[in-house]
Amino acid sequence: METVQTALWIVVMLVALAIAFDFMNGFHDAANSIATVVSTGVLKPGQAVLFAAFFNFIAIFIFHLSVAATVGKGIVQPGIVDTHVVFGALTGAISWNLLTWYYGIPSSSSHALIGGIVGAVMAKSGAGALVATGVLKTVAFIFVSPLLGFLLGSLMMVVVAWAFRRATPSRVDRWFRRMQLVSAGAYSLGHGGNDAQKTIGIIWMLLIATGYTSVNDAAPPTWTIVSCYVAIAAGTMFGGWRIVKTMGQKITKLKPVGGFCAETGGAITLFLATGLGIPVSTTHTITGAIVGVGSTQRASAVRWGVAGNIVWAWIFTIPASALVAAIAYWVSLQLF
Repeated sequence: METVQTALWIVVMLVALAIAFDFMNGFHDAANSIATVVSTGVLKPGQAVLFAAFFNFIAIFIFHLSVAATVGKGIVQPGIVDTHVVFGALTGAISWNLLTWYYGIPSSSSHALIGGIVGAVMAKSGAGALVATGVLKTVAFIFVSPLLGFLLGSLMMVVVAWAFRRATPSRVDRWFRRMQLVSAGAYSLGHGGNDAQKTIGIIWMLLIATGYTSVNDAAPPTWTIVSCYVAIAAGTMFGGWRIVKTMGQKITKLKPVGGFCAETGGAITLFLATGLGIPVSTTHTITGAIVGVGSTQRASAVRWGVAGNIVWAWIFTIPASALVAAIAYWVSLQLF
């Protein structure tokens, strides 16, 4: 049986690992917030990461902790989570993030984390220990969020094209260079609001499992909320330029008007999902929106081969991170 002192240092270590994952989430997913605004030349890369990090952080004052509650209480049955499960989940998620970052593949940090939780829990107690509704709505939004992003991005592009049909291209370009700052800020706000809460949720899960907070508490300790928002904003400031290049240049060529439409469609999707307490992928969302914008010009404007490779990464994210998490769970049983 673990002593109180041993349990405490393990909890501290796991909280630090969760914060590291949150930092990596910002680092890995910075491209989602800034790829379009960088590729259209509205902001320089250094300006863009500071801009995105600011909006990532101020999301703390805007969104309720609905996503954190889903991750912390709505994925796994009560009494199942322990320190080994949390270690396995975080190891699986971080491993997949590092692999996809290295190869410049815009995969989902969110679904890597959910996959990690699922894999570690199944290694311990089997599929029956999962909360079916929480897992199913998360999996469903693997498909819903990019499709909704695609739909809203393409609709925005059609509406804008009609509204500015008599304007000169130079006037449209000047106008949407300014408007893209608004849309990029909104998307970064949604990114911070949804993604930071996933790490808040897993720390909350850990604290409940180890008795440092109660399952009946309406919210986790304030320090977890602040530290997670700071970590994701700091990660965004460091950026992920490999993925920026894929998102901003390889899928389709964007102009400021296209960047505005993609970011606005993506932001609406994120705001909706966060309000419903659904942990979605910002990567999936913005990719769908970018493809939607590109497809309104002509089908050949989208590099479907690149988009197809991204979809394969989406498909493998949950099973791959789940497998690593299960292995890490078994290893942790020997370590502590």
